[in-house]
Amino acid sequence: MIESFFWRKMLAKSGLGKYVPAVKKTLNGGEEYLSLLADRTLAAPLTELLDRALLPDINTPDSIHLALGSPRCEIYPSLPRTINDRRPSAWGDYELRAELADGFRRDHGVEHEPADEVFITHGATGAFAAVLDAFVNPGDRVVLFDPTSPVFSLGLKHRRASVAWVPTASEDGFVRFALNDLMRAMRGAKMIVLADPANPTGCVFASEDLEQIAFWAKKNDTLIVQDMSFDRWRNDPAKSRLANLPHTEGRIISIGSFAKSHGLSAARVGWLAGYRHLVRPCALAALMNAPFVAPLCQQVVTQALRMGEVAMNSTRDDLNDRREYVSERLRGMGLLPWAARAGFFFWTPVPTGETSRAFAQRLLTETGVLVNPGEVFGPSGSRFVRISFAVDEGRLREGMARLEGFVRAGSSNGGLESRLAAGEHAVQ
Repeated sequence: MIESFFWRKMLAKSGLGKYVPAVKKTLNGGEEYLSLLADRTLAAPLTELLDRALLPDINTPDSIHLALGSPRCEIYPSLPRTINDRRPSAWGDYELRAELADGFRRDHGVEHEPADEVFITHGATGAFAAVLDAFVNPGDRVVLFDPTSPVFSLGLKHRRASVAWVPTASEDGFVRFALNDLMRAMRGAKMIVLADPANPTGCVFASEDLEQIAFWAKKNDTLIVQDMSFDRWRNDPAKSRLANLPHTEGRIISIGSFAKSHGLSAARVGWLAGYRHLVRPCALAALMNAPFVAPLCQQVVTQALRMGEVAMNSTRDDLNDRREYVSERLRGMGLLPWAARAGFFFWTPVPTGETSRAFAQRLLTETGVLVNPGEVFGPSGSRFVRISFAVDEGRLREGMARLEGFVRAGSSNGGLESRLAAGEHAVQ
């Protein structure tokens, strides 16, 4: 392979690299994807990374954590008897990759070869970082839906990309957006990133909107990155899958997290899957930064996968019951959460004239209840908070009681209903 970075970049960006024998030999069919590859960059947004609103936490005895990002799943008592001491594999444990590939085939109707189309990462954050390092250069245009996970915008700012936001709303638990907004954002875009189900709203993408995303990605030669971390926690099975739509073939990378899908936050295991010539550059980027996910952690999540859906049914049923309970409680307080069809949180307008950060701080100070301020989730988040129901049921009920007392006290001091009007237009 050519050693000079200057010549590599020139051959890749000009399209001439696919005609060079040394390049073709090394990439073995991946030379057509040369123009997508990115330079590595150094531009960490330290101020935002240190923002307490990004990963809020509290440990006082009487606190209630309604900002949890993952459910607690205590269904794996037999796991210690199944683990073994194994040497790490650079791409990840093959048995785990095979389980993931088999599950992807069942759920999405797409075949992936475990050997070179499935890669194990340090959580979904590690998977997303590998994708960005492999393909995104400073100035590249990347499309995000507003609101979305702060991991996406932070990672893009780290690489000095240009973010194009597509505003969204909830319609009966579906992510809705204006087609003109999507078309405008997609012009010249290198990549579009979406989570389905979405964080922080718990909404899912409708089949017709997934088809629009796939069509415009193909038309603009745009890569698609789909975060499937919350896919397990849908109310109902997905009617269509983005990965098996015709226009996405060879241009989509799927990522996921066992912290979100199985409640295994301590394991810190994620994954990515896609066409081999998209996955290989991601694997290279990851191996240069944080190689070798702990084998012990991979064996834990492998056993969790093998337990199948039956082992998770009680947790899913419990979360569905909690979703209905929290929705009723919030609406009984006069709040207007977005309708949700997945996940374990609600996206709720702030019931005062203050910002979500100010509201969340007052709520914590006066009641000991912690919620996520919406600012970190996108431009629209300044008037919203994310309320999680992943906490234990008893604490959840107490948290709802404290929140209701706090909200009703505010209502009696200045017209809650009129202040809620600002959030109503976005909620169908």
